[in-house]
Amino acid sequence: MRVITTIIIGVGQMAIALPRRGFSRELKTPNRLSSSDFFDKLLHTMNVVGTPGSGFGAAGEDYFRISAFNSRENVQEAMQRITEKFKV
Repeated sequence: MRVITTIIIGVGQMAIALPRRGFSRELKTPNRLSSSDFFDKLLHTMNVVGTPGSGFGAAGEDYFRISAFNSRENVQEAMQRITEKFKV
């Protein structure tokens, strides 16, 4: 999880929802995208999969959950793709 947190905090423009424990992070979707639109963009343009926050109820709509259940290298690659594409 440190990989996701460090990269997101390092770029400084994507907010991370607390708490910061467990195997996933909730990220505020960038550019006022809905969580479903952000999911589609990640999947179809970056081959990155996560979970739209809307799946967790109305309060999760502006958030997206990304998991670290993969190798460190794959998580770093996914985060690199996200930060480069969204210029965050």
